[in-house]
Amino acid sequence: MSSTQVQATSGSNSDGEREGAKPKVPRRTPMACQFCRGRKLKCDGRPTCANCQRRSIPCIYVPVAAQK
Repeated sequence: MSSTQVQATSGSNSDGEREGAKPKVPRRTPMACQFCRGRKLKCDGRPTCANCQRRSIPCIYVPVAAQK
């Protein structure tokens, strides 16, 4: 092999990712609490989310109608 040729490694591409592996996508919280929804904040979905806990307010989850 000459010095200008690059040997390919099996199972990975030039970015170091595996071929065929799905990229990691952050999981979505199924529902945001009322406070986070109103302020458009990222809700962690816990029974008392971090935003409500930090502000010492009740964390209330109300289901919303499904969009069609």
